[in-house]
Amino acid sequence: MSPTRLSNALGEFLRARREFVRPEQVGIGADTSRRVPGLRREEVAHLASISPEYYLRIEQGRVRRPSEQVLLGLARALLLDDSGRRYLLRLASPRPFMRAVDDRSTRLDDRVARLLAHWSGTPAYVSDDNQYVVAANALARAWVPPGMLDPGVNLLVSAFEQYADFRGTTSPDAPEYDRMHREWEGTLRDLTAPLRYYGRPDDPRLQEIVGMLSARHPVFRTIWAEHLVKPQMSRRTRTFIEPLGWVDFRAQTFEVPHTDQFLTVFFDEPGSAAAAAIAYLAARDALQREGTGSLEVEGLSGETASDSRFSRARDDAPDGTKTNSRSPSGPGAFKTL
Repeated sequence: MSPTRLSNALGEFLRARREFVRPEQVGIGADTSRRVPGLRREEVAHLASISPEYYLRIEQGRVRRPSEQVLLGLARALLLDDSGRRYLLRLASPRPFMRAVDDRSTRLDDRVARLLAHWSGTPAYVSDDNQYVVAANALARAWVPPGMLDPGVNLLVSAFEQYADFRGTTSPDAPEYDRMHREWEGTLRDLTAPLRYYGRPDDPRLQEIVGMLSARHPVFRTIWAEHLVKPQMSRRTRTFIEPLGWVDFRAQTFEVPHTDQFLTVFFDEPGSAAAAAIAYLAARDALQREGTGSLEVEGLSGETASDSRFSRARDDAPDGTKTNSRSPSGPGAFKTL
């Protein structure tokens, strides 16, 4: 991401979002002579009750701080949801760059560290606003392939590496390929949206991630250009756990106050397949720590597997970014439902 592009993040977001709004969504009739996707600049200006000239200056980055009234008008014109509106306001009033003078994203709060250790029956990990893993408890590390939740691993980079592995090892003629491909791209969009939502355009680490993924993965360039924004919140995620097969979990992410970090926990209702899987993982981890035998699988309904679906490998990318790649038949631990 070049400095020139970063200097007009607000204009780029407005331009990208107006291309996604169909004229009929805002009451503009069909026009066979229309040559641009989405809305014209003058149409956005009219809907936002500002002059076309002023909107053009905003989109070109020539207005330093548009008023909140103007920004809210643009949010309405572009049909932004609550997340998009908050992101738009933050772009127009960026907070000072903090990482040069503090460790808000890298230092784990002692209270959160104690909480992770205390949750022996709940998989949980902490990541920062650029999706680097900060810490994970023992059960979370048992929940995923070795190394995936090690501190310093970037979850988004890992997801795109896994997607590339899927594309490279799965024939397009394979059964269910089209479905798995759609699920993968949906998952990658769900993971990319929080990176833009929480990220600060002038953050060098964000620039490094975007630059690296743009160079390696054409699909990332496509998704990033869509300017999707969404905070990390609740979701359902499907994970392959040996020897249990695919299990659906609920996940909830919380912002850690006064930091740039997020705590994610995985759980489900008592008696569910996910709850049984968590109990199994906790017992297996305890046995491994004690070095005592193996654990029989009981009490879990659903598909099982007699052998591993994943080839597991841990390596560092050429640029030093820690990734964790495997060859799933689908998005695996990253899959959102």
